Amino acid sequence: MIIPAQGLRIVLAVRPVDFRCGHDALAGLVQNTLGLDPHSGLIVVFRSKRADRLKILLWDGTGLVLVYKRNGESGDLPE
Repeated sequence: MIIPAQGLRIVLAVRPVDFRCGHDALAGLVQNTLGLDPHSGLIVVFRSKRADRLKILLWDGTGLVLVYKRNGESGDLPE
């Protein structure tokens, strides 16, 4: 279980990303596009073009963790 620390920064990437991207490509987007350090302990949330899936990238102190979430049967994420 990952327990977030107090003062944890969560960043929501508002533009959809290519969901074929893995850890390294998403970390590159965080660094090059958002200008943030993906190894600083922040959490970055990405959404798919259809807005029915999320990828969450975080650094747990030992490596990058990538969480993939497909929203239930309806498919759409709540607005």
